[in-house]
Amino acid sequence: MFQQLLAIIRNTFFESVRQPVVLVVLVGASLLIVLSNPLSAFTMDENQRMLIDIGLATIFMAAALLAGFIATSVLGREIANKTALTVISKPVGRPVFVIGKFIGVSLAMMLTTMFLFFVFMLVETHAVQETVRDPLHMPVIVFGISAMLLGWAAAAWCNYFYNMVFTSSVIFFTTPLLLLAWLLAINFGPDFSTRSMVFGIKPDLWLAITAMMMAILMMCAIAVAISTRAGQLMTILLTVAIFLLGLLSDSIFLSQIKKLEDKWLASAKEQGLTSQEEIVSTITFKTGETEEVVKFVDVSSVPLTDLATSGEYAQYWAFIIGYDVLPNFQVMWLADAITQGLSIPPSYVWESVLYAAAYSIAAIAFGVILFQRREVG
Repeated sequence: MFQQLLAIIRNTFFESVRQPVVLVVLVGASLLIVLSNPLSAFTMDENQRMLIDIGLATIFMAAALLAGFIATSVLGREIANKTALTVISKPVGRPVFVIGKFIGVSLAMMLTTMFLFFVFMLVETHAVQETVRDPLHMPVIVFGISAMLLGWAAAAWCNYFYNMVFTSSVIFFTTPLLLLAWLLAINFGPDFSTRSMVFGIKPDLWLAITAMMMAILMMCAIAVAISTRAGQLMTILLTVAIFLLGLLSDSIFLSQIKKLEDKWLASAKEQGLTSQEEIVSTITFKTGETEEVVKFVDVSSVPLTDLATSGEYAQYWAFIIGYDVLPNFQVMWLADAITQGLSIPPSYVWESVLYAAAYSIAAIAFGVILFQRREVG
């Protein structure tokens, strides 16, 4: 079974990165990331923050689109064309088939996301030109353009002489070249003056992309689960819709939960069932400075749900279930912490990793259940 799983993963991975739509989305997203540099210069005083927001948001949105496109192509299309039957009719269980497809799609998504992330890191290293007097970062321009040209030239060479697929060749050649270009660029200043590469690594951005990778893993699991029953267009629409709703999960559900709890807490306070407690929280900045925030909050001596009406109680649990079921991508969006100069605790990233892993397992398990009775013959 393990060899069968590896074969499905390998075939799915190469099938995913060979799709022309992958290269189209990567090129479009890369252009948007590059254009975010001059566009960010129109802000009053937050140019670099705007650059980070636009760049990471572009990567996130492109990943949501790619997850829908790739999942439908490697699973939904195989079901529609009856080609999945040739695999399932052999001694390959349906759970193995779905899990193999998910892992293959996830690996392809990790590779394409890193492609975009290295483009973003080059653009971020260049920084925004706030005035015309600010110099261009020539190492970024020279190494970045060279990496792109070499990658595309190598892909064209291999396609012409060795009949290799152009789309996948561009991704395989250009991604490591972009990484090399970034590693070289952070060793130099704008005028090729040498400097320590330590200042250009930006650990917080790597933590942010790690959390984003886990969110992309969740999107892959959701897209694969949906594609076991839905067609290509419906899978793409539902994946993007769930992605957008997941970003608004706090606004949709958590705000309503807090509103009901505040109402019940006010009622408990009127009845003298509350006491004040002091809560001290510590904020750590990237500079190493810390700030303590002291709050005095009212705490109820009885469960707040005891003060709810039957209608409010039903609403409360409906919001709780919706908040738990809908993926919360907001907790893995760390751009706000970076732009505000806050330090990101590694423990928070680990919690995000565990949350994404648990949600992905649940989504794939649901997809396996849906696929068990799917007619593929």
